[in-house]
Amino acid sequence: MTQQMIDTGTDHLLAQLNEGVLTLTFNRPEARNALSGDLLQALGNQLSDAEINPDVRCVVVTGSGNAFCAGGDVKAMSNVNSNGATSPLETLIHRQRLNQRSTSGRLNKMPKPTLAVISGPAAGAGLSIALACDLRIMSSTAFMTTAFAKVGFSGDYGGTLFMSQLVGTAKARELYFLSERIGAEEAERLGLTNWVVTPEDLQARATDIARKLASGPTVAFSYMKENLARALTSADVHDCLDLEASHHIHCGGTADHKNAVEAFIAKRAPVFEGK
Repeated sequence: MTQQMIDTGTDHLLAQLNEGVLTLTFNRPEARNALSGDLLQALGNQLSDAEINPDVRCVVVTGSGNAFCAGGDVKAMSNVNSNGATSPLETLIHRQRLNQRSTSGRLNKMPKPTLAVISGPAAGAGLSIALACDLRIMSSTAFMTTAFAKVGFSGDYGGTLFMSQLVGTAKARELYFLSERIGAEEAERLGLTNWVVTPEDLQARATDIARKLASGPTVAFSYMKENLARALTSADVHDCLDLEASHHIHCGGTADHKNAVEAFIAKRAPVFEGK
């Protein structure tokens, strides 16, 4: 599969498809990739397309320049505060809900593996989006911060849920209330990132992980995500067991499973086609 650049409709988000890996890059380096309306709309559109595009088998989210994403655009917020909101409160709330569901919500629910590649600061809603992904890899010089308390916000884009699931409610409250910076090593210790590597090794290591995910058993991955999500929300063991049983038997009928069994017997590496 050849490398394909995708027109997102805005310079604020770059999109590239290469060997099954869709890389979405926040591209406002002058603003530490703060989220703009155009960026969020483009991100939602690209994730919606990725869900149903069979050529996309893994989604990578990253940022250009020296940051992952600084979260909301504080300068734009200042303009709104100075000039006043132009829409009714209920309209603003509904728009925020739609934006959150189409970005963080879609990343979390997408039936394909997602990876956040964090080269620099991941703050506020930017951190929330990173935590919405299945996996995270950080540069040793990067850091995370909820940041919301510093600007009088309570938090958005699912961060309170994802953070609580990863570190527990007591630690999540600490990180939200105090909004302190979390270095890469501490983030790894807490389970907020899966890997920490040197800045020089970040891109190569992230590419290696993404390609492994993209070349894996796509159908099985989608069922794994659903199983793991159910495990977090269901208190009934039989509910989880029944879902696992259904998905496991479905996987047994896939071409990927049958080919992998043949490869195992022949003592060779399997080739998964996502079918």
